Amino acid sequence: MQNNARLGIILMIATTFVFAIQDGISRHLGEHYNVLMIVMVRYWFFAAFVVAIATKQSGSIKAAATTRQPILQIIRGILLALEICVMVTGFVALGLVESHAVFACYPLLVAALSGPVLGEQVGWRRWMAIGIGFVGVLVILQPGYGVFTPAAIIPLIAALMFAVYGLLTRYAARKDTSATSFFWTGVAGAVVMTIAGAWSWEPMTPTDWGWMATLCVTGAAGHWLLIKTYEVAEASAVQPFAYLQLVFASAIGVFIMGESIRPNVALGAAIVISAGLFTLWRARQKS
Repeated sequence: MQNNARLGIILMIATTFVFAIQDGISRHLGEHYNVLMIVMVRYWFFAAFVVAIATKQSGSIKAAATTRQPILQIIRGILLALEICVMVTGFVALGLVESHAVFACYPLLVAALSGPVLGEQVGWRRWMAIGIGFVGVLVILQPGYGVFTPAAIIPLIAALMFAVYGLLTRYAARKDTSATSFFWTGVAGAVVMTIAGAWSWEPMTPTDWGWMATLCVTGAAGHWLLIKTYEVAEASAVQPFAYLQLVFASAIGVFIMGESIRPNVALGAAIVISAGLFTLWRARQKS
């Protein structure tokens, strides 16, 4: 593995930009078509990409699929697919800006759950950062005020699901290779989304099929860039730059989708990101 932090940072910035574009397209399509259908078609393309990459890394489909913990791998794949459905629903209900502002708390959830799930030790400093981060989430959501709506909980649920997915991925890595986990992520997700989405098929306009094709390509491109990022640099060096997805998605939301950034959302997001960066720094210090 290389250790080129500068190249890794550039690749991570490119990754977050591509994923932000993907989120903008997902919001556009989610406003006009059933979310299950959108995610289903996206997963068909993603599964083909995953099988190709995992097979290349492992040497054969059989080698990529071989696992000593199939139930865990299937649960991981299903959980990620469902999380994407929830997050796209959040984009439609709340917009890109507020959904990503709340979703930014997922690294804090990972830190909070790493103890009970993985048996890792979480010190008082990280617990304090986790608490401060969730104060930021409350600033964004403003519970008890007239602007609060139940839909604001949607991206928080997605963040919790993604955090559990991340922890299960780390747990699976104790026995399986990254190629095997990647294979099951795509295949299990494609199967469950086909079962769920086939009943929700709707005709699409030629223009929106073009957007759907772009969504599929950006999904594969984003994951390819992410793989390359971790190939050339340590995760601890590039992970803080993953927060740029919030910046890029917010820019798309404001300048293309006509959204606005309320002061409490900007303040809350700043608190959440600061707490998240601190937990990443503490994890790096500990390692």
